[in-house]
Amino acid sequence: MTAANGSTSTRVKSPGPAGGPRATGPDGRKGARRRRRRTSGRQAVAGWLFVAPFAVLLVAFLLLPMGYAAKLSLYRSTLVEGEVFAWLDNYGQALADPEFRRGVVRVIVFGLVQTPVMIGIALLAALLIDGATSRLSRFFRLAAFVPYAVPVVIGTLMWGFLYSPNTGPLSSLTDVDFLSSDTVLYSLGNIVTWQWAGYNMIVLYAALQGVPREVYESARIDGAGPVQIALRIKTPMISSAIVLVTIFTIIGTLQFFTEPLILQPLNPGAITNSYTPNVYAYQQAFSYQQYNYSAAISFLLGAVVFVGSYIFLFATRRRSALR
Repeated sequence: MTAANGSTSTRVKSPGPAGGPRATGPDGRKGARRRRRRTSGRQAVAGWLFVAPFAVLLVAFLLLPMGYAAKLSLYRSTLVEGEVFAWLDNYGQALADPEFRRGVVRVIVFGLVQTPVMIGIALLAALLIDGATSRLSRFFRLAAFVPYAVPVVIGTLMWGFLYSPNTGPLSSLTDVDFLSSDTVLYSLGNIVTWQWAGYNMIVLYAALQGVPREVYESARIDGAGPVQIALRIKTPMISSAIVLVTIFTIIGTLQFFTEPLILQPLNPGAITNSYTPNVYAYQQAFSYQQYNYSAAISFLLGAVVFVGSYIFLFATRRRSALR
């Protein structure tokens, strides 16, 4: 092609994938879009294949049992008519049940005391281990985490032996009855703290490892001591991790079940069948065959857990917004 100035120019086509000219017309763009769609489709299929095992387990062992329990809670079993649709009667009965209400109050009080104690111990241990520079820090980290690796049933049985007024070694060291009505809640709190403080400590310690070390060096240059760095720099920078473990602790304490159920045979007068809502629901289902009423109690406890978690999250977010 001859230009206006007499020079000759040639349009060169860029080489395509196979060495030939690259198609830049509408057909080429459509082919590129089809290739991108095929690639994204294969990626979507691969993603669903990875998610499928979890989805199957979620549906089979959580959603379907919850749906069946919700159905049970809306019915009532009678000798004459069998299963009768009762709408919300089971929930009304549970709300009016003084045993259920005492159990709810007990776990709320337990959580109000247990949660700050456990989180405080876990945070203190995480700060101490993070500040340690010796090789013993690995040993202390492992030693604090070991109780969490012990199954809850085994750990509770072990503490039950230690608490026993007849055979336990603690009875020979002190006159305190650790399983009496006045002290059993503190004894249970000790078991829970021993079992879960190490887990919370590992979560907080992992969060501390993500804090840039340059921040600590700058604070030291400005004259901050170890305590000031721990309280004014480390703790605020892992506040999200603290909120996370606090939520887990609130949920766990409100669903208190295994420890009182295992220790109940040692003193049935102190740990009654309605000691916690979960124990009450278990006894109603498997001791008295009141499955409908037990399902209603379980869903009401779930509502208490949800409300408690929401109140804590709302309070922490509002406090952060005010800052």
